[in-house]
Amino acid sequence: MLEEAVFHDRAVFFPDTGALVLADVHLGRDRASNVDLPLGERADVLDRLERLLERFDPEEVVVAGDLLHSFDRVPWSVERTLAAIEEGVAEAGAALVAVEGNHDTMLGSLLETAPEHAVGEALVTHGHELPDADASLYVIGHEHPAITIEGRKRPCYLVGPAVPGGRALVLPAFTRLAPGTDVSRRRRFRSPLLAEPGEYRPIVRDEDADETLWFPPLAEFRAML
Repeated sequence: MLEEAVFHDRAVFFPDTGALVLADVHLGRDRASNVDLPLGERADVLDRLERLLERFDPEEVVVAGDLLHSFDRVPWSVERTLAAIEEGVAEAGAALVAVEGNHDTMLGSLLETAPEHAVGEALVTHGHELPDADASLYVIGHEHPAITIEGRKRPCYLVGPAVPGGRALVLPAFTRLAPGTDVSRRRRFRSPLLAEPGEYRPIVRDEDADETLWFPPLAEFRAML
């Protein structure tokens, strides 16, 4: 399943199941951030999601946790953006599945959520705690991985062993307001699903060249940086 996966704009598409998966949208983060997006958070998220829907025509869109950023209240502007996401996904003929993340304490009041979601042989979960079900592939967020190459920090995906067995695919944060955590400097991950960082291969998308670059495991790759 992972071998056929298509990586694009901080998301992943599984052609055999028709599932588009992204993580850590963090709607409302713009209010807590000192970084401005040229289009603004709402326009950036909606425009990029629309392009992903047009490119892949998925059957379902799965958000692997932290669709929201706020723990205690949901601003009206965030509710409007969330409603626009639901509308856009529905108009594209897809189902929206929201997996609960540690930031999603208020999400259940706005739409139906699930602690985890099966996508073929994979299990999509946020990654902040161990899931109830076993799988050969776990697709998670939570870590916001990035890697610095030639002085430029880039969001990246990670592939490596999962602690329960099988493999794990870690997605970068979909929001571009998240700076990302440089995994080349990590000595341990936050997620209990993940093992020692040196065992994970970074995957970097070069969107300008429309290329997906697979690098060696971090234990080897650190020496090249």
